[in-house]
Amino acid sequence: MPADKICKTVHQYSKVPLSAEDMQKLQEIAEDYRTVKNYVYDRFGGIGSLPKLYPGYTIQNEMTKSGLRERLGMPSAYFYLAVFDALGDIKSQWSRTKTKVLECVGKNEGFSDTEKHYLRFLMKNGKIFEAVLNREPIPSLPEEYRQAFDEMEVQVDTEHLQSYLCRQVRKHHIKQHTDLEEGFALSERTYRYGDHGIYITTKEKRRRIFIPLTDNNRYERQLYIKLFPETNKVVFRVPVDVAVRSHPDYTGRVGIALGFHTMLTTEGGNRYGEELGNLQREYADWMRMQTGIYNRNRENNPGRKKFHAKKRRFQERLHGYVNQELNRFLRTEKPETVYMAKLPGVGSGGKNRRINQSPSMWQRGYIRKRLEQKCEEQSVELVQVFGKGISGECSRCGASGIKKEGRFFCPVCGYEAEEKMNTARNARERGGVETPLQ
Repeated sequence: MPADKICKTVHQYSKVPLSAEDMQKLQEIAEDYRTVKNYVYDRFGGIGSLPKLYPGYTIQNEMTKSGLRERLGMPSAYFYLAVFDALGDIKSQWSRTKTKVLECVGKNEGFSDTEKHYLRFLMKNGKIFEAVLNREPIPSLPEEYRQAFDEMEVQVDTEHLQSYLCRQVRKHHIKQHTDLEEGFALSERTYRYGDHGIYITTKEKRRRIFIPLTDNNRYERQLYIKLFPETNKVVFRVPVDVAVRSHPDYTGRVGIALGFHTMLTTEGGNRYGEELGNLQREYADWMRMQTGIYNRNRENNPGRKKFHAKKRRFQERLHGYVNQELNRFLRTEKPETVYMAKLPGVGSGGKNRRINQSPSMWQRGYIRKRLEQKCEEQSVELVQVFGKGISGECSRCGASGIKKEGRFFCPVCGYEAEEKMNTARNARERGGVETPLQ
């Protein structure tokens, strides 16, 4: 059964610009927050700290003894929020590392099925994985796994495979670092609502900053405050549980295709987000220009504060447009089920950076996440179908067709349509729904 509630992020906005003094106090906390996170990344982001990551209390105790909080003069609530924020990032990075290594193992044609199974087993068990990376003896296993593991070990070169695993982890694992001091997390101990605004704890004892808000909503959970020093304003991000909406009139089954120029096309030819390509090209052109300016003046560059601020505005403009068009898609099509091709990973592309810059700005990851979120909120089922060859297959007869200048033509049956419309029809059919011939 689908969940009756889901978590989404809502925003609260400062009503008026903060004073320069108050913004400076918030930036001091953000700078300390960044410093703590980088300290945790540097000290605990490597292989040697793997055994300490779960559940994390060992790291918490070591950070307490480090004396960093006292040197920064940082309130303990902010300090430990930064520590656990960084730990969450490290754990996520390890998940990405494991995913990449598993992908390399699967693609390695030099390994037998048994060798691949052995490597996957090493990575599946956290204690074994830690022991192999730290060159320690493999710990004892439960009896139900021991016999199978022993049988695998006699069939493979364990030393060679464990060395391969260590090399791959060293190759793909990244120690994180952040130069951003754009905000920080707030626990319930560090804020309180009142007087049509919010009071926030500062580094000064018994002193809080008051920020008037545009709404009177009150929350009792961890918040995140994002700072905009160029305008002296702030935005609070609040995770909330919201009820899932049910729409009796949402009965359609819609196939869709995502694109760079037009965000979304249905099998019926309806288009949503037709200005997305122009917005993304404008963003890409500006990024190219700024990169050139920065590279020419790298030694004398005073900083990139204005660059990051304008980049953020470009992204917010893009994201606002994406959300607006996805909402319009759901209201107009009223789908019970949406079918789309499972998107491939982002490749490295060719050597022409000028050509590849615009596709690299494509917000497809954001579009997909927002579509998933909005479908979940509206009780719409989102089905991702097998995507290989989906754009080159004729949706009428299944033969391979010709794509040219945004059009699709089938030399077998003569079917001709817009390329994205043909792709959307194929997505719907691969989802098990027949599309009427046109």
